[in-house]
Amino acid sequence: MHFTLPLLFAPALVAAHGAVTSYIIGGKTYEGYQGFSPVAGAQIIQRQWPDYNPIMTVTDPKMTCNGGTSAPLSAEVAAGTNVTAVWKQWTHQQGPVMVWLYSCDGEFTACDGKGKKWFKIDEMGLWGDTLNSNNWGTALIYKDLKWSSKIPASLKPGNYLIRHELLALHQANTPQFYPECAQIKVTGSGTATPPANLLTSIPAYAAQSDAGIMVDIYQGKGTSYKAPGPAVWTG
Repeated sequence: MHFTLPLLFAPALVAAHGAVTSYIIGGKTYEGYQGFSPVAGAQIIQRQWPDYNPIMTVTDPKMTCNGGTSAPLSAEVAAGTNVTAVWKQWTHQQGPVMVWLYSCDGEFTACDGKGKKWFKIDEMGLWGDTLNSNNWGTALIYKDLKWSSKIPASLKPGNYLIRHELLALHQANTPQFYPECAQIKVTGSGTATPPANLLTSIPAYAAQSDAGIMVDIYQGKGTSYKAPGPAVWTG
């Protein structure tokens, strides 16, 4: 009978992760994609993703938007205001939260997320000095199932992808990436863009061997943590 155990536990394993499933922008809720059951012609701002299983390497093509390539709608957001991402479930409490933007420089239909144009607007890694703890950004999502980030007030208006990424580090030296993207139209009178040294490409914003990616929170001797990729640009 031992061979039936994997089958019995398979549904639990499938459900033991999570993804952004809606957004709150300007007091309005924008439903996202639920995963595992593709909806033809869904009228959403989120780029549809196939599932919320983890991506295991930082160079995987799915790292851009978890496989999502388009969405029929976008949401208008004023520079200087917040975008809140909402998760229906999240189960891991060790690892950073990172929020990125990508300037489309044109219509969303031609916005593929390629090139060195991604930049961070928010992140939270570890606070304190104990890696094997719940003092991580992802622990706050585990608790609240939402994350709110400010769009830089000085940001140049235009079409952008906003990308929420959770990096789960609960398995030693086995990072798990969970990214999703949505389409937003930033408004305002700003003129600022991030400097070149804060721009990167996704996938491959860091090496798989990066100290912020390949982490052993149990046997490692580290007492601090730096999230992978460039620093946050606040405008």
